[in-house]
Amino acid sequence: MKKESPLPYRRERGRVLIELALNDVMQMFNSFDPSPFHERDLDDDAEDYIVGAAREIGAREPLKLVLYLQQTPDRLPFDLVSSVYKFFRYRADMKRRDLRLCLWRGRVSLGIGLLFLVGTMLAQEGLARLLPATTVSETIREWIMICGWVAMWRPLEIFLYDWWPIARDIRTYERLSEMEIEIRPATPAPH
Repeated sequence: MKKESPLPYRRERGRVLIELALNDVMQMFNSFDPSPFHERDLDDDAEDYIVGAAREIGAREPLKLVLYLQQTPDRLPFDLVSSVYKFFRYRADMKRRDLRLCLWRGRVSLGIGLLFLVGTMLAQEGLARLLPATTVSETIREWIMICGWVAMWRPLEIFLYDWWPIARDIRTYERLSEMEIEIRPATPAPH
């Protein structure tokens, strides 16, 4: 017996449907974007819904975006499917750039942190030789060592935690740039 998904998404021929009902195809796009239609950004709400649905559905499920249009034009002035694919490929590329920058910041932070840590270790050793062993001198030495380890906080945070969400976003946008897209006429609401 197949386990039913607790998510509110319908399935069709092995794909999980992300469904959007639109009055007009232009609702999909950012109205303030002056670019030609084939290069326009998706509307923020449409993007948030599609990306959120893809994350909620999970990485293992094949996706299909179904757009229900109230006004189905005979012919679109641009290739809607290609525009959506290009938008999500662009987002994936931007996230790849963000990941490269994050890891670069991590490497720079690690270099700075290690240099600072070595400096604090040398300062701690120097103080041990110069000052007699008292509670005050031991407290200062420990404070210096703590500062050195705190300097390592940010690089460790980057390499342990910060890059994971960016990598997840890249995978999500790549999936969305390859999903099947279908445009259907909206069915009239039952009276």
